[in-house]
Amino acid sequence: MPAGDGKSHPLVVYFHGGGWVMGDLEMHDSTCRTIAAGAQAVVVNVDYRLAPENPFPAPLDDCFDATRWAMANAASWGADGARTLIGGTSAGGNLAAAVAIRRRDIGATPLAGLLLLYPVLDCRMATRSYAEKAEGYFLTAAEMRFFWDAYVQDGRDRAHPWLSPGLVEDVSGLPPTLVVTAEHDPLRDEGNAFARRLAERSSLVGLIEAPGQIHGFLTAFPDSAAAREGMHAVISAVRKLTEPTSVTTE
Repeated sequence: MPAGDGKSHPLVVYFHGGGWVMGDLEMHDSTCRTIAAGAQAVVVNVDYRLAPENPFPAPLDDCFDATRWAMANAASWGADGARTLIGGTSAGGNLAAAVAIRRRDIGATPLAGLLLLYPVLDCRMATRSYAEKAEGYFLTAAEMRFFWDAYVQDGRDRAHPWLSPGLVEDVSGLPPTLVVTAEHDPLRDEGNAFARRLAERSSLVGLIEAPGQIHGFLTAFPDSAAAREGMHAVISAVRKLTEPTSVTTE
């Protein structure tokens, strides 16, 4: 949180990764602090219930409710709820995209932006990157199958956009989005495909496909040049999307 200066700051609501089954507030604490300092933003780091004890929709419900609560209480932290971005890494990116779709579909107050950092977006696991990067690059296809099976139970339709946001039929009305992917990540192609769809609707702020990088590479900030570039892009997106003149409310 920025030091009290009497100004109104952007609000970022952030969801950690971990395949919906692990992770906590400490997992991306440094990332949240970096965004807060670099973008002069108030960052809310969300701790949600985990599968398999709490499968879908529990984690999504927690993130949806946390977003609504944070926006409603933003002023108490010196933040502007009308200048809210949501985002996350991996499974957290999945949850952020699903929250954005869910809010759009119910006509909730528009979000200023969406940050999707190597997100999980497609349950089918049938992309070229899944075939090429199935193992040997940190995150494996076998691990992703385990994560999906833990998160989605009771025979639910995994193609539902709240589960696989990349398969949503219509991306219009989604907030301006930054997508970050990594070359050696099974999730690369689904992130890139979603970015292309957003670009067609002028909803894409930017796509960074980090060459030579693996899933989770941003955690190497500030030691890695690629992580520094990625984090600077995230901070720049927060600044750009939350400029008072760029945000409109309904």
